[in-house]
Amino acid sequence: MTSGSAGDVAVTLAVGQNEKLPAAPAGGGHGHPGDREMHAILEIGVTSGSVEADPADPAPRPAPGPALAEVLIVDTSRSMLHPAAKLHAAKDATVAALRLLPEGTAFAVLSGRFDATVVHPGSAPEPMAVAGPAERDAAEYAVRILDADGGTAMGTWLDQARRLLKDQPAPVKHVLLLTDGRNEHDHRAAVRLDTALDACEGRFVCDAWGIGDDWDADLLLRITRRLHGHAGAVRDESELTAAYEELVTGLIGTAVPELRIRLTPMPGTVIRQVKQVVPGEQELLPTADESAGPGVEYVTRAWSEEVRHFQVVLSADPAGRDIGTDLQLAAVDVTVPDFGRPVRLPAPRPILVHWTDDPRDASRRHPGVHRHELYQRSSAAVAQAYRAWLRGTDGRAEADRALTRALTLATDLRDAQLLDALRRIEAAPGTGRIRDGLKDVDWQHLILSSALTTPPRPPAEGPPDPPDADDLVPADPDELIECPHCHWLGPADSVYCGGDCGLRLKESA
Repeated sequence: MTSGSAGDVAVTLAVGQNEKLPAAPAGGGHGHPGDREMHAILEIGVTSGSVEADPADPAPRPAPGPALAEVLIVDTSRSMLHPAAKLHAAKDATVAALRLLPEGTAFAVLSGRFDATVVHPGSAPEPMAVAGPAERDAAEYAVRILDADGGTAMGTWLDQARRLLKDQPAPVKHVLLLTDGRNEHDHRAAVRLDTALDACEGRFVCDAWGIGDDWDADLLLRITRRLHGHAGAVRDESELTAAYEELVTGLIGTAVPELRIRLTPMPGTVIRQVKQVVPGEQELLPTADESAGPGVEYVTRAWSEEVRHFQVVLSADPAGRDIGTDLQLAAVDVTVPDFGRPVRLPAPRPILVHWTDDPRDASRRHPGVHRHELYQRSSAAVAQAYRAWLRGTDGRAEADRALTRALTLATDLRDAQLLDALRRIEAAPGTGRIRDGLKDVDWQHLILSSALTTPPRPPAEGPPDPPDADDLVPADPDELIECPHCHWLGPADSVYCGGDCGLRLKESA
């Protein structure tokens, strides 16, 4: 689909960066490779709505076929019976998802234990059923009579889903996996999880959900980051049906099944990394597609009406380049494969560099890059707090310090969702101490929350709030402030210490 074509889906693209990099290595020596790395944030948005028809292209387009092929995986290992409310909730949510599938949607239901059993369409000649009143009723009956026994081997489940979906023509192939436990029988599985993820990557999108008190957040994130999905969990079994209904409704409303980011580097420019950073971190790997020409393409999948951010890291050598002039390091554009609906694409955008001799100019990072670094530090602090908490009383002091650091970073990010999740762990607001009586599942919910990221909030409309005392005298951004407790050095406008203590600097001063 070409740039500027009319349609009812539009894609936007913006590039954010600090264009300035040091022309001379830091310290006058050879410098560190990171000194010559350009970090840029790509903000890509998809909107769906009415767009006037293109007079030059009056021919009506054929209506697309079913947009979705769905596999619902229900964990039916023995632990789902302890308590039995988990299995009942799983059945209710799966049935609710089945009822929402549009007519003509290809679907299947898997029961996951040591192996993966297709409970619907079962032994039918076709690998997947086609949604309609009779098939939905039959699938609901198959779900209602599910029982639980055996162990957990998720690699087998995912590999079975891959085989069911491999010949489906629908542009969105999706798997919804529910589990209450950990992948404890991977060593006995016919297909190990790592092997399954290698085989499934790029074949479908997988969302993975936890239920009960013994699921593993890191495992859910490992699966969903490889398979371009989202990880979630419910605190109470009764919440699962509503979560499934919301998820399936979003899938049905998918605006773009696949969007590709194409980077075309200039001579001397090397692409070091491309990753999604909002709404969660996800490494993107280049595709081996010769049709991209001199560019390199990175695939992203299943877009609703939303905005995502991606971080691009490029390296370049200033030797022989002009200083003090904007130069292009790479060009960025987006492509969308034809899926039956016209899409209006943005024009390509440049990623620039401005080689400078002023180290102050080169040291300023783009706010989006800095924001993602704060999220990485916050997630690391949560992981450190959890590991220390597992050591019991021996790790309590370290866990408290790590929690304080995570709270400080979440405050700097102004992320209300993350702050709320952290405060569920804190003994009392402002104490920075971990409350007594926590269960492991409380930490698993926090780990999932710390993996979610949000873009900066736009400035509020209307009159500004009255200034705080801290805001009355703006700080010089080139000045530094020292924490009186741990002697961390940071920008003078820092409100909280970014070092080990995490204390509020203004009050300390």
